[in-house]
Amino acid sequence: MEKLIPFVAEQWILISALISCLLLLSFHESRRAGKSITPQQMVSLLNQQGAVVVDLRDKGEFGKGHILDSVNVPFAKLDKEVDGLADKDKPIVLVCKLGQHASAAGKKLGAKGYTQVHRLKGGIAEWQAMQMPLVK
Repeated sequence: MEKLIPFVAEQWILISALISCLLLLSFHESRRAGKSITPQQMVSLLNQQGAVVVDLRDKGEFGKGHILDSVNVPFAKLDKEVDGLADKDKPIVLVCKLGQHASAAGKKLGAKGYTQVHRLKGGIAEWQAMQMPLVK
């Protein structure tokens, strides 16, 4: 602890850069829409609250394998089909290939009034890595 103060005094530029990076990361994460959940948390949400799973992949990828009872709404068509997905207070889990489109889709759903939007962390790739079942 006695070496911390001299280190901070000597390396103030390094410390400032670290703090700046942490603040930027925090800002970036706060702009993402929907809470990120793991596959285990998603299963729990499905079983306990009857969440609706929205698969954002295109029809070809959806046909190769998807989560049981998921609804396929390709990301490109989300604006047209967002109304009527589910009740606005019902939990919705967004699933895409790697978890990248789910954030943007979550913003769109949040703007439409959906209150419980979640994103599957890592997307369908993480679901498969955890050896969770897919149906065709």
